[in-house]
Formats: sequence, structure tokens, C-alpha cells
Amino acid sequence: MVKLALFRDLPPNCEHIECTSIPNVNKDNTTTTHVYKRRWVMVFLFSSYSLCNAFQWIQYGIINNIFMKFYNVDSFAIDWMSMIYMLTYIPFIWPVSWLLDKKGLRLIALMATAINCLGTWIKVASVKQNLFWVTMLGQFAGSLSQVFILGMPSRLASVWFGSEEVSTACSIGVFGNQLGIAIGFLVPPILVPNVDDMDELAYHISIMFYITAGMATVIFILVVFMFQEKPEIPPTLAQVQARSTPPEEYSYMASILRLLRNLPFMLLVISYGLNVGCFYAVSTLLNRMIIEHYPGEEVNAGRIGLTIVIAGMVGSLICGIWLDKTKTYKQTTLAVYLMSFVGMVVYAFTLNLGHIWVVFVTSGALGFFMTGYLPLGFEFAVELTFPEGEGTSSGLLNCSAQIFGIIFTIGQGKIIDHFGTFAGNIFLCVFLLIGTIMTAFIKSDLRRQKANHLAENQVASVSVSVSAIWCPVKGDVSDTAPG
Repeated sequence: MVKLALFRDLPPNCEHIECTSIPNVNKDNTTTTHVYKRRWVMVFLFSSYSLCNAFQWIQYGIINNIFMKFYNVDSFAIDWMSMIYMLTYIPFIWPVSWLLDKKGLRLIALMATAINCLGTWIKVASVKQNLFWVTMLGQFAGSLSQVFILGMPSRLASVWFGSEEVSTACSIGVFGNQLGIAIGFLVPPILVPNVDDMDELAYHISIMFYITAGMATVIFILVVFMFQEKPEIPPTLAQVQARSTPPEEYSYMASILRLLRNLPFMLLVISYGLNVGCFYAVSTLLNRMIIEHYPGEEVNAGRIGLTIVIAGMVGSLICGIWLDKTKTYKQTTLAVYLMSFVGMVVYAFTLNLGHIWVVFVTSGALGFFMTGYLPLGFEFAVELTFPEGEGTSSGLLNCSAQIFGIIFTIGQGKIIDHFGTFAGNIFLCVFLLIGTIMTAFIKSDLRRQKANHLAENQVASVSVSVSAIWCPVKGDVSDTAPG
């Protein structure tokens, strides 16, 4: 809060009046906010490098059997090429969240793209059958880069976009990650066919790695020259308030402790982890599940994965636009969560029917809701935790998702090995049901919306109070009332 001397419409004999109001109130009694066109450049750049990184997450798992043959390792080793993304996130998210809160968006974007670029070139050097550890090192670099990416969408949306666009912008940020996963499902089975000649197989793998490295390098250069920290003028009243908080008043550990004591948010953290953890498990093990019932269908396994993610991208955008229009965060989150559970049940009961077109349909329905849930969780978390840093709340959500992702991937994989795919999918259904029930108990405390409304009311009250101000002078008080 800032003390502001207001002189407009005051009589000349009034010496000085102080009024307390919100920050960034200009001389016309309106709060200064502005939305810049270049916000779309920022979200496009973010989506681009998020896409490049997400592609690498699933590029091994979707052709699991081919990489097993090339590097002469078992399926569990290839599963770890996906799970390393989850494992790395858990310890590194805390220092990265601190960096995001203290240093801002640009430094995080530079580190994300630099590490991602380095990892892709390490993989280029790993295309030999005895260099599995090198390709794992490159994948570790990619997983480290991901830590700088996953918490960014809600923060980027809040810093650059207006209150009527923030959920849509967050969805677009998540959209890039989803598109990368979609391409990761589709492209590797096409670029790397299942051939027996190891030299030919090495050639195909190297082509895929070179393409990825080239894209990562271009994106890194674009981020260096084009990505900006924040707009000169904040886009919303909530951001005006956030910028007015002195840095010395912010404590990262105190913020974490406040979040841990926020019961609605902690329920969301667990339920979000259950839902996204199930998505990670299904994505990682998709090749194994499809090949078990439809042998030789590696390409279609990739297409089914593509269907899941493309449907989810549509779901994400629709949900983001819906939230911006209605602000019904809890109702929308609960409805989408419930449909994720229903979609998983239908997928489990239809996978082994012998008709692969049925799998495409049920997978699309599952993806629309399960993947569409991702931006809902981010935005609901920001609402429940405002004015805490978006990077911190997003970090806790993603940390939960990675923990459950590892548990579910290993658990479902072992169940599939011993009891088959149906039992493995029912295992996930049980946890989605638990998550749905937990979501129903989340109290809808929309703090960011309240902050925006409060700021708007404060601005209105400043305008009204200025017109009503009058100052006494030496003499007859009645003569000084503004007329």
C-alpha cells in the first residue's frame, strides 16, 4: 500500500491532504495496467522450447522394443528413460522454484533452453550399441531442463496476460508441452523402423537425434535474443499488487510453509499428482500395452499416443477458454477429473477387444479429459494460493505428479508383467476414483479473483472520495465546501 497525495479538484487554499490507496494509481484516479502484443511472442517461445523438451521425454518409450534391441537392455531400463524426467524433478524443483521467484522468467528460460540444447547434442554422440550410458546422460540433461519448464505456464500467463486471458494463456503454455508429447508419440516410430541390421538402425536413430539437436539449437538462439523478463506496465491489478511487495518482505521458505498449511491446496496437490501420475504411466507403458494385444503395431501405438495428446490439447484449450469466461474453477476441475476416471475405465475394458479402431476412440476420450486436466490444475492452484508465487505452487503440483508418476509406472509395469494389461489399468482406475473424491472436498477459495475485485473496488472508491474532498480554511467553513 502506498500513501498518495491527491490534489485534483481541491480548492487552492487546501494545503495538503493524504489518502491511502492501491499502487499505480495515476493522476486520473485509474490504476495503470496495459496488455502488450508481444505477450504472444513470449508464450510462443515458451511453447516452442517446452515442445522440444517434451518430445524427448517419450521418444524412447514409444519404441521401447527397438531401443531394447539396439542397446541390448531390458524394458525396465528403457522405462527409466521416461522415469528419469520424473525422478530428476523431485530434488531440483526446490532450487529452481527459488530461482524463478528471485530472478524471474528470463533466467529460467535461458537455463532451460541451454541445458536442453546440450542434452540433445550429447545424444547425437550416443548412437553406438555400447553407449547406453551416454544416451542416458543426454536424457538426464533433458530431464534437468524440464525442471525449468513445467512451472512456467501459470507464471508466464500471470506476468504477461490480462485477467480475461490468463487461463487461456496458461492453456497455450501447456499446449506446447502436449504437442511435444504428441510429436514424440508419432515421429519416432516413423523415423526409426524396426529393422534387424544394427548399422541401419543406428543411422535412423542418429537422424532423429540430429533433427532434435538442430531444433533445440535454433530455439535457444531465439530465446537469447527475444525472450523478455516482464512487461514495463503490469497487465492486471493483481500483478500491480504483486509488484508492490518489496523483495525483502518475501521469504521462499515462509511461502512453502504457508502453502503446506493451505488445506484446499494440499488436497489439490495430491489429487493433481494422482491424475497426472496416471497419465505419465499410461504414456510410458503405451507401447507395451498395445504390442501385447496388437503385435507388430508399433506405428499405431505411436498414433494412439498422438490421439491421446491431440484430444488433450483440444480439451486444454476448451477448458482454458471456459475458465476465462465463467471462473468456475472447482466445478470444471471436478467434472473433468470425473470424466478422466470414466475414460480410464472404458479404456481398460476395451483395450483387449481385438479392434484397434476402438482403442483409438477410447484413447481419444481418455486423453481429452486426462490431458485436458493439466492447465486446470495449474490455474486452480494459482487461485487457491494467491499471492504466493506461481512457480512455487506449480512446483509442488508437478513434484506430486512426478512422485506418483514413478510409483504408478513401476507399479503398473510390474502388474502388467504378472497379471496383464487389464489388471494394470484397473490399478490406475482405483487411484483416479480416489482423486475424484478428493477434488470434491476442495474448498473453492478463489483468492486471485478476490484480489482483482478488491483492487477494482479500491480504484472506484478513490475516484469517489476525491470528488467529495473539501478542506477547511481560516474563516467560515461553509464557504469552502466544493460547489
